Amino acid sequence: MPGSSVARLASAQPPRTDVAERHRAEAAQPFGRTPWDWAAWLLLVVLAVLAAFTITDYGVSNDEEVQHRYGELIVALYTSGFSDQNLFAYRNLYLYGGLFDIIAVLAGEVLPFDIYLIRHALSVAFGIAGIGAAWATARLVAGPRAGLLAAVLLAVTAQWYGPMFNHTKDIPFAATMIGATYFLLRAARDLPAPRWRDMIGFGVLLGAACGLRAMGLLLFGYAGLVVLAHLLPQVTQDRAAAFASARRAAARFLPAFLLGYAIMLAAWPWAALDIFNPLRAVFAFSHFHYEIHTLFAGHVYTMANVPRWYVPAYLAIRLPLVLWAGALLSAAFALRSGMLAALNEPSATRMRREIGWLWFFVLFPLACQVAARGPAFTGLRHFMFLLPLLAVLAGVGFNALFDLIATRRPRIVMPAAIALCAALLWEASLLVRLHPYQYLYYNALVGGLKGAADRYEMDYWGNMMPEAVRALERYAKRVDPAGESRLVGVCGERFSFEHEAADQFQWSVGWYEADFFIAPTHMDCDSANNGNPVIRIERLGVLIGVVKDRRGFPWPTGPAQASK
Repeated sequence: MPGSSVARLASAQPPRTDVAERHRAEAAQPFGRTPWDWAAWLLLVVLAVLAAFTITDYGVSNDEEVQHRYGELIVALYTSGFSDQNLFAYRNLYLYGGLFDIIAVLAGEVLPFDIYLIRHALSVAFGIAGIGAAWATARLVAGPRAGLLAAVLLAVTAQWYGPMFNHTKDIPFAATMIGATYFLLRAARDLPAPRWRDMIGFGVLLGAACGLRAMGLLLFGYAGLVVLAHLLPQVTQDRAAAFASARRAAARFLPAFLLGYAIMLAAWPWAALDIFNPLRAVFAFSHFHYEIHTLFAGHVYTMANVPRWYVPAYLAIRLPLVLWAGALLSAAFALRSGMLAALNEPSATRMRREIGWLWFFVLFPLACQVAARGPAFTGLRHFMFLLPLLAVLAGVGFNALFDLIATRRPRIVMPAAIALCAALLWEASLLVRLHPYQYLYYNALVGGLKGAADRYEMDYWGNMMPEAVRALERYAKRVDPAGESRLVGVCGERFSFEHEAADQFQWSVGWYEADFFIAPTHMDCDSANNGNPVIRIERLGVLIGVVKDRRGFPWPTGPAQASK
């Protein structure tokens, strides 16, 4: 949507007051009482029902086995009276908080379901809660309609909807970060003495975020900056009053920090061994140099040598363009005061300030990544916590646009609403067509999934495993009714395969002696072994993975390949 068109709308004629009055009336309504809120609640319910019926379509991700083992070791530490300290020597998992894994382990003790189904259900719960938190945050900033728009935009973002089933660290972390942001913005409105319920909410979610990833420490800095920004104008006018405000703010935030710190230590035992360990974890992540390969713009890089713009570029190409349009609109409205003329001055000033904070929370981590050229791989997985923030900004941006149109060109409100609904429905249709590979979504900047194939990250998570194994079982029943035991080579994790496969199929240590071969097309793994491709897994005309029947095929020439 061209900025010049928005600018012309902003300067066309004096604003009407009915938009500002509507904002005041809606803001006075209790949470959940407007039609926009009812629609948002309905959205969350629909998402929960859809998840319940489709959750088994998503595979066990590559690192879930070790993550769950880490949770078991943390629980063992506590149940043994701190005598079992094996977790501190378990790979490098001690650098991460184990909040999600602890919850999953404890849930597995009482629920009579497969533990990985439990993990996926918990991840979905965090994912839906993240959508709810985005709704609440956008509603806080710009009202109920903005909240609904943010919730819908995040729900139809394939990079959120698909990963929320089995990205069991990324999605919970992102959900807790946006939840903490909501309470921080609420607290900022009441400085220097925020309400205790907001401080408790911020402290709990601060601790939960840090109990998942060290990057949650950003929230301590964000809170300090918000308080400092509130105090700076006072310092120039009345230094004594500024110091008094600082003391009042510290008296509220310090208990929240201590609460968050306690939760972090409970979920992350290694952080309790030394006060500086959380910071050491941050620096350790910034210097990871594993020989993990990633694909970017047709080139293969190791994670330590990716281009400086790797993460921003993946954000640009993996999120819906409609979400980016709304987010950029929010920036335009914040930068040009005339564009918020539909609101009264205090409301417009507050909204600009909160939009500014949200953009800072998006851009600061990205700037650090670009400046430090930190290691990165698997696309935007480790920056997924930015998605709810962008959805909030997009909801606020579109909401402000509709307000502006209503005051300047009321006759085009309906066509604009229809156009936005059509864009959202198109994104929702892609979720259906990609199922359960929504996380393979690419937008039109690279020609969609078809344009991204062989040039960018594809099914690095091995999400094709359930579909591939079930299709192989059906195929084997047709061609091998006797049900003989067969060796299967897999370009992927052993546990992910064995979790899905029937007893008839045995993991093959080497690929060449296998009767069947399962492989995603990611990094050309499907070409590493020969055989008759009897099963092709495709979405949107793109080959995602294959199952090859190798019986009767000779070993390929060259050194034997071994599966992971």
